[in-house]
Amino acid sequence: MSQNARASAIAAVVSYKSDATPLNFREIPSPSLFGVNTFNEKEMRARLPKPIFKALQRSIKKGDKLDSSISDAVATAMRDWALEKGATHYAHVFQPLTGITAEKHDSFLSPTGDGSAISEFTGKQLIQGEPDASSFPSGGIRSTFEARGYTAWDVTSPAYILENANGTTLCVPTAFCSWTGEALDKKTPVLRSMQALNKQAQRVLKVLGNSEPDYVFATGGPEQEYFLIDRNFYFSRPDLNICGRTLFGAKSPKGQEFEDQYFGAIPDRVLACMLETERELYKLGVPVKTRHNEVAPSQYELAPIYENANVATDHQQLTMLMLQKIAPKYGLACLLHEKPFAGINGSGKHLNWSLGTDSANLLEPGDNPHQNMQFLVFCAAVIRAVHKNARLLRASIAHAGNDHRLGANEAPPAIISIFLGDMLTDVFEQLEKGKLESSKKGGYLTIGVDTLPALPKDAGDRNRTSPFAFTGNKFEFRAVGSNQSISGPLVVLNTIVAESLDYVATELEKATGGDASKLAGAVQTLVQSIYKQHKAVVFNGNNYSEEWHQEAEKRGLPNLRNTVDALVAIKDKEAIALFDKYGVLNPRETESRYDIYVERYCKDINTEGRLCLGMARSSILPAAYRYQGELAQTAAAMKACGRTPDTSSLDAVTELTGQLEGAIKLLQHAVEHTASGDLLAHAKHYRDEVCPAMVKVRGVADELEQIVADDLWPLPTYREMLFIR
Repeated sequence: MSQNARASAIAAVVSYKSDATPLNFREIPSPSLFGVNTFNEKEMRARLPKPIFKALQRSIKKGDKLDSSISDAVATAMRDWALEKGATHYAHVFQPLTGITAEKHDSFLSPTGDGSAISEFTGKQLIQGEPDASSFPSGGIRSTFEARGYTAWDVTSPAYILENANGTTLCVPTAFCSWTGEALDKKTPVLRSMQALNKQAQRVLKVLGNSEPDYVFATGGPEQEYFLIDRNFYFSRPDLNICGRTLFGAKSPKGQEFEDQYFGAIPDRVLACMLETERELYKLGVPVKTRHNEVAPSQYELAPIYENANVATDHQQLTMLMLQKIAPKYGLACLLHEKPFAGINGSGKHLNWSLGTDSANLLEPGDNPHQNMQFLVFCAAVIRAVHKNARLLRASIAHAGNDHRLGANEAPPAIISIFLGDMLTDVFEQLEKGKLESSKKGGYLTIGVDTLPALPKDAGDRNRTSPFAFTGNKFEFRAVGSNQSISGPLVVLNTIVAESLDYVATELEKATGGDASKLAGAVQTLVQSIYKQHKAVVFNGNNYSEEWHQEAEKRGLPNLRNTVDALVAIKDKEAIALFDKYGVLNPRETESRYDIYVERYCKDINTEGRLCLGMARSSILPAAYRYQGELAQTAAAMKACGRTPDTSSLDAVTELTGQLEGAIKLLQHAVEHTASGDLLAHAKHYRDEVCPAMVKVRGVADELEQIVADDLWPLPTYREMLFIR
């Protein structure tokens, strides 16, 4: 092979030797590491005066309004703790509408005027920061010349220390808003939606007989799927480096069809990377629980225990950061795109969502769910919420990357439906008929080997094809994309369930009039009514099947197949009114998000289209020309020797090269053409013109990859990237 980038990458991978320092888990056991870099409750209790500690905990755990007078004491304690950890700077960390984390660093040092300096961190500096608001997406809320924006301390999410080889930084999770008070970030709506959810859930609990219910909060546990490939391959592929996915690549002779990757032995280099990633996450208090090989070659999964949804959002951002930060130490690149490689499974971020208090999960059915009034009420409210707001829920996971994944064999379709399982479906069907007598039991599973114990059997199977599945005591939203912040789906889930609980509380209050003796009958009547009206969203079968698509259409369930169609739901009058009513987003904030997400779609496809065009012109077409030339020279040499050459290969390459030239012209026209009209018209142009043109270029290029001489092909192939480790 010639010494091109591809050959060099393969040589580097084959000769890879780790230079990362091995970790010593015996010296410092994992339990003692957990949370050491977080300003958690333990640290607060040890460092704060008791009255201040109690006031702070009331804000964190009960949602009480924060008393700003305690901020100086908290800031001093936080500063002292951070200095002991070696921190030189503090940073307000926020989540702008780019979907990634942003941070502004300031030094603790403050000159004293006598040539020396002191370490200073005041309550004012803790509570409020001021980054430039004009350079972040705002959807028209802020003009370029209107630069002022504020970060505000989120007391409910613990501050933490971020380590670097040359020092550490105190990171303070914050919300980010404009000078006019409008949310410019993803955290603020999460906090508002959790506040709305608590208010309505408490109303329901009071009607059900709990006179002083605890604070109700949403919980989240996002499972993270990702790919790890060698960095040499990553930097030899401009498409992976710039777009996060391969714009070209013929299918490997072996993919995932042998089903030998899923839960297989984790390669040593990958496992070493996982172990260090988990170690760093432990320090930050991220409750990482599970790791394993995923279905596709070189694909893996990391999953935490679920926790307070706001904290889970922050921890998920840290998880993605650490995966990408640690991977290079082991010569790897972490790919978080939903579909880095065509023809094999993409990556999702299954969001496990529930709601509860410090002492109870409100979606816990118990041993006899038909007798569990509280569970039936809250579960029915979720069913109603999802059915009524399926379009909005679909919009919450809509972006260009997820369009490649949704509806494929590894992901649920774009049709939003609920899997309840046999037991719960049976309970609700009994309710619908007006007679609730029993719950199905799982019993025990007999394996047939005397030495193996009898295993308790669940009352129903799992359904991995469902986009929104009940999994024991929570719902799993499986359609969330792997590269996506979970804040958007959480905001929608929390808000639509808050609206549904508002409806439930109002109906029960009217039906009972405060008379507890009427409660059981009122609950049965209400749950029965909800299920009758909204059972169309419940489906326990194969969501991948064509039959389901036809059935879903009959049921009136929306099938929004792409981002452009899905995002329109954000601008529905009903959606704008919903967010406004519950104080989650005002109309201007909602409309700004629509503009930002549509514009981001256009930017994503524009970047991919231009890169696809450049790679086809400068890398793939020249390789085809060279091979065409070699074949032509060989044919001419054979003719000169009096032999009749077989020109079938030359004919095939010539035909495909001509097709590639034509496809490149079409893509160039699509990319350079400017659509007229509003932002939505531009998005439709990218969907209807640029995307199909890219597919055509790729189709021809991938055929050429399988014909052109191996030493001339410029890009690392799927076989190499996925299987050379």
